[in-house]
Amino acid sequence: MLLVTGGAGFIGSNLVAALNDAGRGDVVVCDALGHDGKWRNLAKRQLADVVPPAELTCWLDGRRLDAVFHLGAISETTATDGDLVIETNFRLSLRLLDWCAGTATPFIYASSASTYGDGAQGFRDDQSLAALRALRPMNLYGWSKHLFDMAVVGRAAQGGALPPQWAGLKFFNVFGPNEYHKGSMMSVLTRRFDDVKAGRPVQLFKSHRGGIADGDQRRDFIYVDDVVRVMMWLLATPSVSGLFNVGTGKARSFRDLMTAAYASLGARPNIEYIDMPEQIRGAYQYFTQADVARLQGAGYNGGFTPLEEAVDAYVKGYLDRDDRFR
Repeated sequence: MLLVTGGAGFIGSNLVAALNDAGRGDVVVCDALGHDGKWRNLAKRQLADVVPPAELTCWLDGRRLDAVFHLGAISETTATDGDLVIETNFRLSLRLLDWCAGTATPFIYASSASTYGDGAQGFRDDQSLAALRALRPMNLYGWSKHLFDMAVVGRAAQGGALPPQWAGLKFFNVFGPNEYHKGSMMSVLTRRFDDVKAGRPVQLFKSHRGGIADGDQRRDFIYVDDVVRVMMWLLATPSVSGLFNVGTGKARSFRDLMTAAYASLGARPNIEYIDMPEQIRGAYQYFTQADVARLQGAGYNGGFTPLEEAVDAYVKGYLDRDDRFR
């Protein structure tokens, strides 16, 4: 049996789909379904159970699992309730880590590229405590993920109790099917696709930094299928542990992303640029790019889908269809 926390969410539901496709029907999802239609992400899936987060500790008592994928979190980069974020993203993660250590259960969890802050220290997944302590996340979400990374690496450095396999995955800018419930946290492509389809102008942020053109802010955009392949590889490779970047290793602009969507529909790009809101300018990342050498050095050779190919697959396979769910 496998446990996927956050399994009704974006990345989690895509992982559940892959596990089902691999013949695993014994998947348990821990998530709060709420009222925003998140259940639709699992409507095509086979599940052994759906456990509310408040019941997880009791549910785990006395059980044996093949692995835990811990993807559940408050992921809004604009979150401001520090107590709630730390309880959800840090302390719950510690309890799951302890449970996996005590039961010898592999533990694969979601970290984030937001732990790198403004990128001044680079984007290399150096696993040393000294390197981690030098990072300065720019928001509460990133800080909560960074705290947990340091707690896990600290245990590893000090010979503390850890699961037989542990892997923290620093996801970069993931996009793909099943992110429709995320509201303002959806990828720009998903939020703006209906405008692309209808021929309305797509609005992107102007640049407020010298030397960077409007729309040329760059991210390491990675298709969710590539992220899932990494997790499935880790499940099949229990000898691999550590912190790993999960990105393509190639930064592309927001303009490139939206131009690829227009190309997929055979349409001429229609992009206009608007001022970035004052409240986010100070914490806005202008560039992210994963260094994936550690992941590849650990043996991962699954490759990453080029941006234009990934956007085309997403647009034609999901966004431009009546049924957009995986």
